[in-house]
Amino acid sequence: MSSVQELQLLVPLALLVLQAALCRGACVEVDPDTEAVANEGFKLGCISCKMRGEVPARATVDWYFMASDETEFTHLYSYEEQRPYTSDPRFFDRLHWNGSKYTEDLQDGSIYILNVTFNDTGTYKCMFSRTLMYTNYEFQTNATKIFNVTVVPKLTRGMASILSEVMMYVSIIGLQVWLVVEMIYCYRKIAAAGEEALRESAAEYLAIASESKDNCAGVQVAE
Repeated sequence: MSSVQELQLLVPLALLVLQAALCRGACVEVDPDTEAVANEGFKLGCISCKMRGEVPARATVDWYFMASDETEFTHLYSYEEQRPYTSDPRFFDRLHWNGSKYTEDLQDGSIYILNVTFNDTGTYKCMFSRTLMYTNYEFQTNATKIFNVTVVPKLTRGMASILSEVMMYVSIIGLQVWLVVEMIYCYRKIAAAGEEALRESAAEYLAIASESKDNCAGVQVAE
């Protein structure tokens, strides 16, 4: 098999392995939703992936809130060692942990607001404080995400959001179709190469058989 044929076979296999890895639920940082509906629940999303998976770590999450008519952030919520704490009276009994479960190394620091009100419109800040625990020392890292949330009477979807979602599905379908086509093409190339090898082997066998027959005929004539 030529190097080109091997490359054509390896490319779709590599893409399939990558797709399988993504399907196993790897940590992926995504932008949170920014439009909440009044009198309904709303998830404040915040994900911060640890870059060194082989290093043990512990992490805490702190949330801050600044209303649309305020100029400074107020501490809103803390989560450390599975102990949540709401510090802003405006959100008492309305905040629930919605992030990573039963782990010291938090990667999902999302929280959930119950019964959203128009007063919840404002800027939210999520801060991860992570300590990487190496053999001889500890290394402190911080990750901060800031985003604005608008509370509306009804949920609306902008055209850009709809188009981006459609393009995402089109891209996924296109990739899968391309993988199938590549695999079929490679299979046919391999099958064709095998058939050609069989034909060459058969031709060589017939040539040897014919040569042996001629030799036998020559021996009989000589006698």
